[in-house]
Amino acid sequence: MKFFQTLLLVLISIAISQAQIKLSNSSFEGIPKDATTPLGWDPCGMNSTPDILPGHWGVERAPADGKTFIGLITREDNTWEYIGQNLNQSLKANECYTFSAEIARSPTYAGYNQPIKLKIWGGNKPCEKEQLLAFTQPITHFEWKPYDFLFFPKKSYNYLIIEAHFVDGTVIPYRGNLIMDNCSLIEVCERALAEPPVSDACEPGC
Repeated sequence: MKFFQTLLLVLISIAISQAQIKLSNSSFEGIPKDATTPLGWDPCGMNSTPDILPGHWGVERAPADGKTFIGLITREDNTWEYIGQNLNQSLKANECYTFSAEIARSPTYAGYNQPIKLKIWGGNKPCEKEQLLAFTQPITHFEWKPYDFLFFPKKSYNYLIIEAHFVDGTVIPYRGNLIMDNCSLIEVCERALAEPPVSDACEPGC
């Protein structure tokens, strides 16, 4: 009897682990430094120089978790920052996933102070943006707030990207920022209980 109980616990543990994807360095821990990507993440694009904060560019707030967090900006030259990483398990096609993170805007960021939005992409190559999985509305608040995301990959993806971007309808690019911390596990959810709104799968023009 004890053998079967142990076996059952092992099988349950395996099933739970397969239903969860853990991001590497999910709270963006590192030595505070400007133009530096946290360990476990890749800078994407020539103009992606994220900052490990606080302590630079006038950003001095306390982290939501741990000792540091990430800062991403947009610029008036129509460039922006995004980072990504290979997942320890692939997102599976047509599955339902939930994910959360704490996000805010810094009122001071060396002049990069306007509201921007966050996009989450799936792909199968480093920094490849193949499907827009989720996005926020413009981040206007200065305090940390939890954001919950629900997404449904159209195909399997093993690479995840977090991107800062201008608000919809932007004609003239501008200096903006968002800060992010305390990412959760990516967990499988019951698709039957959570059919995706159109806005969770895509946005106009994506």
